Amino acid sequence: MLLAFFKSFFGSKSDKSVALEELEDHELMQRYADGDERAFAMLFDRHRRPLYNFILRSCSRRDLADELLQDVFLRVIKSADTYEPSAKFTTWVYTIARNACIDAARKRSRADVYSLQNRVGSDDEEGETHQQRLVDDKAHSGSVDAERQVFRDRLQQALQKLPKKQREVFVLREISGLKFREIAEVVDAKVPTIKSRMRYALDHLRGELAEYKDHHFDDEEQLEMVP
Repeated sequence: MLLAFFKSFFGSKSDKSVALEELEDHELMQRYADGDERAFAMLFDRHRRPLYNFILRSCSRRDLADELLQDVFLRVIKSADTYEPSAKFTTWVYTIARNACIDAARKRSRADVYSLQNRVGSDDEEGETHQQRLVDDKAHSGSVDAERQVFRDRLQQALQKLPKKQREVFVLREISGLKFREIAEVVDAKVPTIKSRMRYALDHLRGELAEYKDHHFDDEEQLEMVP
């Protein structure tokens, strides 16, 4: 899929890529601008997972998230020659992703664009919902704990009940791993405002998931559905 596309386009990484792993993102961008295509492959591998998770939770559709993720990295490619490390690469690329999600939402006519309960592909009452599509593929294997999967589903539903700005901050912080300062730059708000949104989001989620009070929002609950 997307990973195969970019790796086939830029070629496989060689043993020299080990040295690239030690470089900062802005250094990789500079290397790529200078013609080292392996540097882009490193950036792609480093950021595709959290970016995809952020986009997916913004648009609630796997097919659209895959398309938008590709658009984001194509924008990175096109901007390589003009990229200025005035802001952290993470802040820059998440701003691109956020704007892409906003633009996609504006192009869609349905008012319930973010609803996970929308049917996929048709108006058939028996059709699959976006909520069902968002379930981790691994959930269908016998090795995944059923109770954990129930929690994941409940967390997805609780996230969708959050006001958009609170959900956005929560996802950027807890799923994509950005710092409050970086989130503030991405959404163009002050750090205290970001912390306030995060606090309200956590209060809401604790109420919605009170029965899971001993459960933690760790990597296992991130529902990482990487293309």
